[in-house]
Amino acid sequence: MVSSLTVRSVSPTPTPSKKAAAALAAFSLDSPTKVSKKLFVKLTDDERLPESPDTIGDDDEEVDEEAQLRELRKKFVGEVDLPESEEPLLKESKRRFVLFPIQYNEIWQMYKKAEASFWTAEEMDLSKDLHDWNNRMNDNERHFISHVLAFFAASDGIVNENLLERFSNEVQAAEARCFYGFQIMMENIHSETYSLLIDAYIKDPAQREYLFDAIETIPCIKRKAEWALRWISDQESTFAERLVAFAAVEGIFFSGSFASIFWMKKRGLMPGLTFSNELISRDEGMHTDFACLLFSHLKRRPHPEVVKHIIVEAVKIEQEFLTDALPVKLIGMNADLMCQYIEFVADRLLVSLGNEKHFNKTNPFDFMDMISLQGKTNFFEKRVSDYSKAGINHSSTTDNTAQSSKTLYVPSFHSVPNHFTNVPFVVLLTKTFRCFFLLVSVFLC
Repeated sequence: MVSSLTVRSVSPTPTPSKKAAAALAAFSLDSPTKVSKKLFVKLTDDERLPESPDTIGDDDEEVDEEAQLRELRKKFVGEVDLPESEEPLLKESKRRFVLFPIQYNEIWQMYKKAEASFWTAEEMDLSKDLHDWNNRMNDNERHFISHVLAFFAASDGIVNENLLERFSNEVQAAEARCFYGFQIMMENIHSETYSLLIDAYIKDPAQREYLFDAIETIPCIKRKAEWALRWISDQESTFAERLVAFAAVEGIFFSGSFASIFWMKKRGLMPGLTFSNELISRDEGMHTDFACLLFSHLKRRPHPEVVKHIIVEAVKIEQEFLTDALPVKLIGMNADLMCQYIEFVADRLLVSLGNEKHFNKTNPFDFMDMISLQGKTNFFEKRVSDYSKAGINHSSTTDNTAQSSKTLYVPSFHSVPNHFTNVPFVVLLTKTFRCFFLLVSVFLC
C-alpha cells in the first residue's frame, strides 16, 4: 500500500548488496509469482536493503481486496433486510405443485420459448465434416477444435450438476422449475452432441478417452471446471451470487469457444459442427437470459461490486484459456480481438444484471454481429418449422399478463415462429382475392 512506501526507510547510498539485488531483478523475464515475491522479501529483510517496488505491499493489497469483498458480500441492494428464505422465488409453498394460474408470466414465456426451440442430436448432418477434418484442416486447427469440444462435453454436465444439486431444489416457483426441467434435458442433448462430434472426428481410442476425461487430463479445462464446481459446493454464497456465477459460465466461459467455431463457419469449414454450434449457442444464450431474468425478480440482490467481481474473474479465466492455454492463433484468429470480444460479451451481461459496463468495449468480430449470444438472430435458417414448433408461443399466452414493474432485464431472445402454419389456408386465399379485386377496382377507376 502507499502508506508502507512512505514509512519504509531507504539508505541514502546504494550498497553492493543493493546493486546485486537490482542486477538480479534486471535479469528477470517474468513478473515474480507470489512465492518468489515472498522469498525476495526475506532476502531483502536486511535493514540495508529496500524491497523491490514490485513486491511492496502486494500481499497487503491482496488481503485488503479479499477483506473488502467479504464486507461487500454482507451488503445488498433492494429489500436488504429480507432473509433469503423469504424470497418469493425461493419460499416454499404448496402452490409449487400447480402451474395455473401463472404467477410469473415473464418466466413462463421464457419456458415456452425454450420449448418451441427443441431439437435432438440425431438431426445433425456430419457427412461433409469428415472430409473437411481430414483434408482441409491442419494439425493446429484439429487440436484446437478437439479441445474446445472436450471442454463443451464436460461443461454441460457441470451445468446440469448445478441445476440438479442446487437450483432445482432452491427455486420454488413452478414456472422457473418448468424452465429448469427443460434446460436439464437440453443440456443432455448438448452433451450428447459434443460427444458424438468427438466420436466422429477422433478415431484414436486413446485420444478420445483423453478428451472425454478433459476435466482431469487437460489443465486449462480443469481450471474452468474447478471454478464452476467451486460455486456448486459453496455453502456460504447466496443463491443470487451463484445465479450470477452460472450466468457467467454459460454467458462468458462459452462465448469465446462459440466465436471460434463461428470463425470456422466464416471460412466455409465443418458445416455439421457449425450448425450444431448455432443451435447450442442459441440455447445457451437463452439460459443466460433466463438467469438474468430470475436475478431481476429477486427482492434482495448482491452489491453491484460483488456482481462485477464474479464477472471479471470469469473474464480473466476465459481470456487466459483462449490466448495462452489454448490460443486462438492456432486457427488464425487474433488473440487481442478475442480478448476484446470476451470483454464485450461480459459488458452486455453486466448490463443485463443491472450493473454498469466495466470494460466499455465494442464487438470486434463483424461475423458475430449476426450471431450474438444475446439471441438477436434467427438461428432457424435451416428447416425453420422443425426447430421452432409452430403455434407454441401463440398458444402459451394466458390471461395473466401483469408484468413486474421492478424487472431490471427483459430477455432479448426472440424465436421466430412460422406464422403461416397458424393461419388456415382458406383465410389466406380469401385475403389474397380481396387484395386482388381491390387493386383491379382501383386500376379501373
